Amino acid sequence: MRSPLGRAIGLGSAKEGVEHWWLQRITAVALVPLSLWFVIAIIRLVGADADSVRDWVGNPLPAILLVLLLIATFYHASLGLQVVIEDYIHAEFAKLGLVIIVRLACFAFVVAGIFAVVSMAVGTSN
Repeated sequence: MRSPLGRAIGLGSAKEGVEHWWLQRITAVALVPLSLWFVIAIIRLVGADADSVRDWVGNPLPAILLVLLLIATFYHASLGLQVVIEDYIHAEFAKLGLVIIVRLACFAFVVAGIFAVVSMAVGTSN
């Protein structure tokens, strides 16, 4: 025998929706120039040999921009996939598990990408 207010308390906003929305928009805006730069850079590198690409990545500006592109891409993907999971997966345990898997996978991809960029930039290869 609870009042409507008593039943509603604790079921309101988690105060995270606006922050999540803004982060997704900020990463989307950051991805526009980074993606355009990347596409133009790749077009300019068409036909180049592996040493030329390594030399290009070895320059500070391309290396930094590649790392920023990786971080923005996978953070944006993580945010977007989280929304899809929260909207379409209704079992709480599955929802939590999938969000954790997506976050860990995106983190792993970012780490692997940054490792690849740094390896190319410092000239190590296996």
